[in-house]
Amino acid sequence: MNCIIVDDDQMSCKILEGYVAKSSSLNLIGTFSDSVEARNIITKRRDIDLVILDIQMPEMDGFDFINSLDYPPNIIIVTATEGYALKAFDFNVVDYLLKPITYGRFCKAIDKTIRYYSRKEISPTGDEEIFIKKGPSLVKLKLKDIIYIEALENYVTLTTNEDRFTIHFTMKAIESQLPSGVFIRVHRSFIINKSMIQAIKENSLDLIVGDTIKSIPVGKSFRESLLDDINVMAR
Repeated sequence: MNCIIVDDDQMSCKILEGYVAKSSSLNLIGTFSDSVEARNIITKRRDIDLVILDIQMPEMDGFDFINSLDYPPNIIIVTATEGYALKAFDFNVVDYLLKPITYGRFCKAIDKTIRYYSRKEISPTGDEEIFIKKGPSLVKLKLKDIIYIEALENYVTLTTNEDRFTIHFTMKAIESQLPSGVFIRVHRSFIINKSMIQAIKENSLDLIVGDTIKSIPVGKSFRESLLDDINVMAR
């Protein structure tokens, strides 16, 4: 995996560079003390698979950095502060490492990233589980249990039969991490679980949500791809 380190602590960077050099799974593209410069590299290259990211950065902190990317790579947070942990997982980071970071703990984070990266590469079916922040806790959720996702400015809500979750994510970012065999975007503000479709109408579709039917708008630019996808499923 191609990776970059984004950290303004020189000593931390040297340690992380040494750890990356020992890993046969990682290819270090560069180390950046400026998060804006790192962002520019990611948007230009499009082949960065992993960012090892400090939270407390000048100009743009780690959370603003993640939020500024339409399609964030895998993110491992490295920080001296434990207090950001729950907020970090709200941004769907792969792991959260507290400084000083041992080589063993770093290896565990990389192994976890490789497993996560591999699942995305093989087009998952929705059986995968993620952790979603709800109040002070992290709740385990199967992807296939999500019925629809709705955009609300810089947040999205995930609706299941039992609950609703609000996370700090963009639609583009969450769409890139969902299995296309299970989910499809039907509107600039909606992604739906295809297995929950009850009926497709001219400008909307009906989803089964528990014992009720939820009407979801279908955008003109998304309708054709939706119908093509349903046709593929029906063959």
